[in-house]
Amino acid sequence: MLSRILLWVLLISPLTGVLAERTAKPNVLFIVADDLCTHVGAYGDKVVQTPHLDALAARAVRFDRAYVQYPVCNPSRNSFLSGLRPDTTRIYNNETALRSILPEVVTLPQCFRESGYFTASISKIFHVSQWDPRHPEERPGSWKLDDARSWDFRVNTKPSELGQKGDNLYLAGAPGPGDKLNYRLMAEGDDDDQDDGMAVRDAIALLEQKRDRPFFLAVGFRRPHAAWIAPKRYFDLYPLASLHLPDPGSRAGVPALAFTNKEPNYGTPTEMLKMLQGYYASTTFMDAQLGRLLAALKRTGHADNTIIVMIGDHGWHLGEHGLWHKGSIFEESARAPLIIYAPGAKGNGQATRRIVEFVDLFPTLADLCGVPAPAGLAGVSLRPLLEKPEAPWSRPAFTQVTRPGNRMGRTVRTERWRYTEWDHGLAGSELYDHDRDPSEMINLAGDRGQADTVEELQRLLRATFTAH
Repeated sequence: MLSRILLWVLLISPLTGVLAERTAKPNVLFIVADDLCTHVGAYGDKVVQTPHLDALAARAVRFDRAYVQYPVCNPSRNSFLSGLRPDTTRIYNNETALRSILPEVVTLPQCFRESGYFTASISKIFHVSQWDPRHPEERPGSWKLDDARSWDFRVNTKPSELGQKGDNLYLAGAPGPGDKLNYRLMAEGDDDDQDDGMAVRDAIALLEQKRDRPFFLAVGFRRPHAAWIAPKRYFDLYPLASLHLPDPGSRAGVPALAFTNKEPNYGTPTEMLKMLQGYYASTTFMDAQLGRLLAALKRTGHADNTIIVMIGDHGWHLGEHGLWHKGSIFEESARAPLIIYAPGAKGNGQATRRIVEFVDLFPTLADLCGVPAPAGLAGVSLRPLLEKPEAPWSRPAFTQVTRPGNRMGRTVRTERWRYTEWDHGLAGSELYDHDRDPSEMINLAGDRGQADTVEELQRLLRATFTAH
């Protein structure tokens, strides 16, 4: 009998060791939706349907005021994936690779990989190319802006031939045939005929694999990035007659550099409603893929030991200020969804209104997973807010963007105020009181009664940016 027990112990010991290693550190599921703004149910939108994102937010900590460091894809992603501000990465466009500027930088996934994690990139995490409806003959898979040192495994996706067919529409009033904003496709086929559906399929295959180390799985959703493409049934959820455009407000008293287009809005009201319909349809399609991914995480037994991060890489304008794009440093573009589920965190199921930045993601995940982070990260761990969402917190958020001629706009967001300077104030400045003007319609920068506020915010702004 004793010999049988000894034999049993010897047989299961290797398995026991593997299980111990698997549970020693939590897994990370890092999800990035392209151009996802806060027009989702969890953030109070009453029209768009995002049941899976809403359900995740309901059991996680929802950050209601989280800000990106640069509201354009490549600069933003390189910032939060390196934990460094754009003035450190020196990436202000969609063409520059991170290691062409910082060859020895340690990225967030690379840090986990070097700490023993299996790391995988599915679709767009760094700024990899995608299928473009304007150039259908080109295939995706260009890894020029990706970072091979970050990943054990990486894959890109492309919609099927069926998923590229359907009822398409070029909006005549939109910027022109070279701009994705004017393109919608009510696609044939099903979810798996689209690149996001295929990305989930690939991610699920990885979740189903057995491995003896924890994973850092990054899944990038292309939608709701324009061109707005989704199976037709998602468009049917949003009849044009049910949609309404926001008040674009007035541009009086606001520096011209604050805007990404010279004239408010694109096209006719009907065309703009179709743009809104395309964005909403693409958002709900993305949400359906998120639901599939989270269901697979639970089905494969990983849910209890996996930290989930769900973000948009920056915000997006849906007609606010007459804008239909990213690239501004108004609230709608600089602010994006941030949801973190950490198993066992005391703050789960709550929201926080504390001001946080996307550069905080790197130190937060390193802290939660016990992974040594590199020195010099710009952010701080959000762990205190995951445990107590209304804990004292006094850090502001900083965002910047460039305009033609290398004219820079920089903004600071505090609990109450947003203050912006263009060309160090030489091309104008903006001050908005979010207690009274959350839509940022009234520029108070020239109000003598706010001189002390402007001076205080100038100190914050210049102290951060002159340090780079």
